[in-house]
Amino acid sequence: MELEIVENKKQKRFEVVINGKTALIEYIRAEDKMYLTHTEVPKEFEGQGVASSMVKQVLQQIDREELKLVPHCPFVAAYLKRHPEWHYLLAKGYSV
Repeated sequence: MELEIVENKKQKRFEVVINGKTALIEYIRAEDKMYLTHTEVPKEFEGQGVASSMVKQVLQQIDREELKLVPHCPFVAAYLKRHPEWHYLLAKGYSV
């Protein structure tokens, strides 16, 4: 599923609204790192690729901004295990 996410800097999260419901990935920016801390998808959209699409787009943005990734969110860590092509974004000392 390909969705267009937006960054809500005020609430420190990436989000997409689907049928009036918000899916999100919360983050913390610190120096040259982005900590992805929590992913949430409304129940009715679970299992449809929403979270995976969002994670991929956030990783692309991290890459464009030349940041390093700290995957505190279990879903993001699981995504990285399935997609090792993104491991180069991991901050020094972090692995999945």
